[in-house]
Amino acid sequence: MLIGLVTALGRQFISFLSYFGKTTQLHLSIWRGLLTGRLGYRVTVQQLAEIGVNSLAIAVVTLLLSGMVIGYHMSVQAGKLGVSELVGWFVSETMCRELGPVLVAFVVAARVGSAMAAELGSMRVTEQIDALRAMATDPVDYLVLPRYVACLVMVPLLVFIGDIVGVTGGYVMAVLSPSINQTVYFDSLPGNLEVWTVVAGVIKAAFFGMIIALVGCHQGLTCRRASEDVGRATTRSVVYSIMLVYAANLVLTTILYPK
Repeated sequence: MLIGLVTALGRQFISFLSYFGKTTQLHLSIWRGLLTGRLGYRVTVQQLAEIGVNSLAIAVVTLLLSGMVIGYHMSVQAGKLGVSELVGWFVSETMCRELGPVLVAFVVAARVGSAMAAELGSMRVTEQIDALRAMATDPVDYLVLPRYVACLVMVPLLVFIGDIVGVTGGYVMAVLSPSINQTVYFDSLPGNLEVWTVVAGVIKAAFFGMIIALVGCHQGLTCRRASEDVGRATTRSVVYSIMLVYAANLVLTTILYPK
């Protein structure tokens, strides 16, 4: 039994190393194409609209409702502790540090990352990717690079907008509490919320966007040539993206917020 357990762990470790090596190779190919000017601008603009504009509504609704919940809890607990004048800062700090970047990353991973895996996986099954290679077109430059750049640009922008919406949602719920008023809510921001807190959250979002694009495209490009595996690749892209976002969030939090 012990030998079987060790064997299974060894297989998983080898599989992890193989996955890490392939995604690293893909990442290097992306940056080589970016630095050598192989980015297709028309396709990139289309992906900017698909990833950013079309994801804006769901990101705003998610952050608005989350901000309202946080604002409600914060106002109730702050009223009990006698620190109602700090509710606005509590909500904004929570949104900008953690909830904004992480929730937007989850929304984009579920909506965009899965779509990338499904689209590229379908192209692989129908041999469209092989046709690109036959026409001397690099699939990474043509398919992956625009999606990567679009995620790198639009996810931080969505997070910044989401932070504003989340803080506003917290304001809506907090002012309904008898403990504070609208003036107290915003008066706590200038002296407590640091610019770096907002900037660091946006930096986190840039890394999350890279992860989502890399994982989604890799799953699509490497799925087996069977229609049923496209669905599995789509599922894996969402699961892997969420797990890696959690891991990256832990590392980036310790680096960007050392105190």
